[in-house]
Amino acid sequence: MLIIHAHLQVIPTQEEAFLTAAKALVAASKAEAGNVGYTLLKSTEHEHHYTMVEKWKDSAAVAAHNASDHFQAFVNQAPTFFSAPMELEVFAGEPVKL
Repeated sequence: MLIIHAHLQVIPTQEEAFLTAAKALVAASKAEAGNVGYTLLKSTEHEHHYTMVEKWKDSAAVAAHNASDHFQAFVNQAPTFFSAPMELEVFAGEPVKL
């Protein structure tokens, strides 16, 4: 499984538009065949900071997501939303049953 954390600093005046676009992205991404989880989290420590937490079956699923119409539409809008470059962290992992 691949886990991606996309750290996003949103322009305050664009937060409502960002949230509308992000909700559509999350819903469409969750419906993808290789998706294990897709969640948008808002920071409690930093104003207007969000983290998109994505979980994918494998790298092929990530590639399909990155090429999808809904992701490309979001990417095309992204420059109007963000006040800083997006920071990505990618992890390889598997669920652990306790």
